[in-house]
Amino acid sequence: MLRNLTINQINRLLKRREASAVEITKDYLKRAKDLNKRINAIITLMEDYALTQAKEVDKLLDNDIEISPLAGVPLAVKDNILIEGEKCTAASKILENYIATYDATVIKKLKELKVIFLNKTNLDEFAMGSSTENSFFGPTKNPFDETRVPGGSSGGSAAAVALDMAVCALGSDTGGSIRQPAAFCGIVGLKPTYGRVSRYGLIAMASSLDQIGPLTKNVEDAEILFKAIAGKDKFDSTTVDEDIVLKNQRKIISIKDLKIGVPKEYFGKGLDADIEKLIKEKIKELEMMGAKVKEISLPYSSYALAVYYLLMPAEVSANLARFDGIRYGFSKICDKKSDDMSIKDIYFSSRTEGFGNETRRRIMLGTYVLSRGYYDAYYLKALRMRNLIKRDFDKAFDDIDLIITPTTPTPPFKIGEKINDPLKMYLEDIYTVPVNIAGLPAMSLPIGFVERDGNKLPVGLQIIAPPFCENLFFEIGKIIEKL
Repeated sequence: MLRNLTINQINRLLKRREASAVEITKDYLKRAKDLNKRINAIITLMEDYALTQAKEVDKLLDNDIEISPLAGVPLAVKDNILIEGEKCTAASKILENYIATYDATVIKKLKELKVIFLNKTNLDEFAMGSSTENSFFGPTKNPFDETRVPGGSSGGSAAAVALDMAVCALGSDTGGSIRQPAAFCGIVGLKPTYGRVSRYGLIAMASSLDQIGPLTKNVEDAEILFKAIAGKDKFDSTTVDEDIVLKNQRKIISIKDLKIGVPKEYFGKGLDADIEKLIKEKIKELEMMGAKVKEISLPYSSYALAVYYLLMPAEVSANLARFDGIRYGFSKICDKKSDDMSIKDIYFSSRTEGFGNETRRRIMLGTYVLSRGYYDAYYLKALRMRNLIKRDFDKAFDDIDLIITPTTPTPPFKIGEKINDPLKMYLEDIYTVPVNIAGLPAMSLPIGFVERDGNKLPVGLQIIAPPFCENLFFEIGKIIEKL
């Protein structure tokens, strides 16, 4: 049995012909099938597609053709990222039977590298949530305690990697949707700088905040997968040229050159005491190794959650207007003779039944803040505050290289515990949202466990870097892993 393999380990197995791509793929498919009955991390198992890809990799090896480091690696894909010819539901009834007509740019890049697309994973509907409970296909369970959530919205991807139902996965992060589930499932999750990875082929939630990124078992795998999907894309005008990236990158020669900022606003009321202890212990260890640690202030971060829940719903309202019950997806027109229904009837009934509660809530909130009389009072003020939050970070990075914070304020919570209290649920994103508001890169790393109800639950540490400085994550992340 092939278990807990990393990207490089699979590459070595294939090159030494100690296992074939088909054998590896079949093993992961079986594990995914068996465990999914219990965890519900997968919406679509792409069995035939995956085996066809695996045979192509084996054919290359048989002909002594050099393969990429990612060739033959079983990958899970969040089900809001398009793979041509495969279902892409965004975990919503309104797209329950939608078949993608083209590849997302990240998928196209990975196809060229001969990655094996194993399954499409569960998520909160249209990536709206922090627990993967808002899925039309039912909630995903946490691998460490099945009575608890895996985080969201990329909970299916995180649980699949944590349980070795895939070697690694792709997720999307709008307000913490890669980092928070990575923390809850004890894996690595990377949210890139806005513009580093193309959003083309990602079902849009909030276009100025969304980013695709990797969820992996370790930092090295995150680095490999990130480098494979990053880059300029003509189909996404927000992506940046490589020369801009190189111009803004920072280099750290040794740990003794590293200057770490610890924001006092992230260690106050609401943070679980056991999580705070673990984070501070890890910071102390880095300091003992020679890193320079200083307390900093990010005062406007306290407004980030309020800003996020004004800007994000406004963009949701605009982006989800395309799901009208006419062009594609679920439609009530099928339930009655078309002569009996006006366009307005079809539109309202299709969206009412096709969207879940949280999606409808955010559409209504976004429509409200964009409406006449409230646009200036709410939306424009939120845009101004967004600039102040970004300015806080820019000022901090004048004196430091990295910021370290908790990823989440609490350990994984019980399924059903917060689903009926949106404000409590939204507070789970309090440490991750400021990063998206400012367009910065951030990574969550597992650093230990806290005990609840007799189960050990993972804790994540969040590292925030200046724009385009993902390279720092890979350097410092590997040091933290060794600790």
